[in-house]
Amino acid sequence: MEYLPSLQQEFDELKPSLFELLAEQQLSDLLPPSIRYILAVATHRHPRYLLRVLNSYDEVYALLSLIVERYYLRNFGGSFTENFYSLKRERVLLTKNGEIPRAQLGAPGPVRDSLKLRTADVWKNLLIMVGIPYLKRKLDEGYDIHAAPQASLIMSGGPRYNPSDDLPPHPTVRQRLMHAYKWFLRNVYPSVNAAYYFSILAFNLAYLFDNTKYSSPFLWLIGTRIRRLSSADHHAIAKILDGKPQNPRGARARPGSGLLGLLSPQNTYPQLLTSLRYFLPASIFALKFLEWWHASDFSRQLARKATDTLDIPAPITKGMIPPSERKPKPSQKQDPQSPKSALKSSSSPRKRIQPPISASSYLPIFTVPLPPPDSDAASSCPVCLNPLTNPTACQTGYVYCYVCIFHWLNGDHQRQIDFMNGDSAGAAWQDDSGDGEEGDEAKTPKQGKNREGKWESGKGRCPVTGRRVLGGTEGLRRVLI
Repeated sequence: MEYLPSLQQEFDELKPSLFELLAEQQLSDLLPPSIRYILAVATHRHPRYLLRVLNSYDEVYALLSLIVERYYLRNFGGSFTENFYSLKRERVLLTKNGEIPRAQLGAPGPVRDSLKLRTADVWKNLLIMVGIPYLKRKLDEGYDIHAAPQASLIMSGGPRYNPSDDLPPHPTVRQRLMHAYKWFLRNVYPSVNAAYYFSILAFNLAYLFDNTKYSSPFLWLIGTRIRRLSSADHHAIAKILDGKPQNPRGARARPGSGLLGLLSPQNTYPQLLTSLRYFLPASIFALKFLEWWHASDFSRQLARKATDTLDIPAPITKGMIPPSERKPKPSQKQDPQSPKSALKSSSSPRKRIQPPISASSYLPIFTVPLPPPDSDAASSCPVCLNPLTNPTACQTGYVYCYVCIFHWLNGDHQRQIDFMNGDSAGAAWQDDSGDGEEGDEAKTPKQGKNREGKWESGKGRCPVTGRRVLGGTEGLRRVLI
């Protein structure tokens, strides 16, 4: 007789606490905006197919919710989110206090069958689970459109009369209904909305202090209350999920009961809706994992470690051949006494390109010119003027040798050092990029002319355009040829 103390103390272990009900209600209220957000993101990628669904989201969600909730009420005794919290809905008997504790302990199976929701009770619960929230969302949306702007103007001392709200001389039925709808939103709906929330608050307080069996006024109107799942409920749900009606020995299987029968609509529909029981906790876990992943520093540390293992160490180069020491190709050799060479030597110096100016220091940036597209050096590196070795693309789209662009972004390329120190090799390159000097000094600059504080060496910038490369050497990409 272990149940006697519980009966004397009137303790009901199947009655859920108010906090369980509030948690279930919050989860149920979070589903519509979450699905709307996912649909809005998907609509940006496929507007042709999803724009109409997004515009009629309330109606589509109400229809889908009606199908899902009806299935869960008929098979599991509760709504989709209530089943997640191991809750159910049952009828209230017309007995004293509506409780039968002895029968509940002695015969839980028959009690469950007698308290199970009937067809009329299922539709009543669907009305308060789907119909009332849908109507509430539409009224809130209409109030925000038609009544909230006028109320804000009145509170701020603005105009109180809007001629467009009056009926025309000969209004149609639609205009009359729209006028009555706006009048209801502005004059009646605020009081109805306040009464709605105050009634829910009153029933919650009464339920908290065990003065009523109903946590909502709508449950009181239809005579339904929310309970925890009992052992009999768990056994019945387990039979629904796992058990299948077995054919007696010797009985023939019905046509279509094999593999093709599992894919039939009458079997696919329950399996699809039942799988939602596992999709909800999985989605909650995935959401919490993503929140932790983006909020913690673990993702950045993991990405940094992954990039460290993939990074190639700084290359080692034997040196670079300056253009003045390069041997010309046999096709480029000319007779010094030919008229072409004499004409070339007597021609004016080539035109220099104006270097880019830094937006922060207002100093010219040392850059290198591109090889002519119709020359043999078109496929060479603009920095070292040699054939490309291990081609690497910069963010600006130009391709260089990996060794050259790596040292250039770090600011320790020999061409940069020579230019900033004013050495002979840097002077030859200075003539190509344009130093801003004129006359013969531009062709043969003086040795040891330091350009620190007058020029930028191009560190961290593209050698051709002078634009800054985001991420430094990590922003480089290898080119597969």
